[in-house]
Amino acid sequence: MELQLIRMEECYRPLAEELMAEWTAAGEKIIPYAIRKTDYRDFSAWLDSLEVHEPCPEGLVPDSTYFCLDAERNKLVGAVNIRHRLNERLLLDGGHIGDGVRPSERGKGIGTRMVGLALEKCRDLGLDRVLMVCDKENVASARTILRNGGVLENEVVVDGVAEQRYWIQL
Repeated sequence: MELQLIRMEECYRPLAEELMAEWTAAGEKIIPYAIRKTDYRDFSAWLDSLEVHEPCPEGLVPDSTYFCLDAERNKLVGAVNIRHRLNERLLLDGGHIGDGVRPSERGKGIGTRMVGLALEKCRDLGLDRVLMVCDKENVASARTILRNGGVLENEVVVDGVAEQRYWIQL
């Protein structure tokens, strides 16, 4: 599998629509939030929503969204959203990286490799350590973080959900 992180462009629209339709049909919450905050069927608006360049009143910080392309199969297998810095809320329960693997591609090591690629992007941003957070019950996500060097700092309860906070030294 030849995985690479790409920015969304019009040429990837059919692949993006397939990815989002599968996730929607699965009836799951699509993660990362950045790819579900705007309806993907309005492609132009969705494309514009994938990057935040300036801090805004809603509490969003500058971020970048990448999609994970399996170049051998020409298939989008997941997505990552990288927050360039943390605000108080992200420090508690969002972290620097939000990631998700499409339902049909889970259990193949894609999440681990995708997060590894995202960590390279974090280095390029000048970050020297990265916070990743996952629900305590999400064992697969915790395993992905640990495989990328995550060290559990603590567990917090946010909105009634136990969250694990991991730091990764770059």
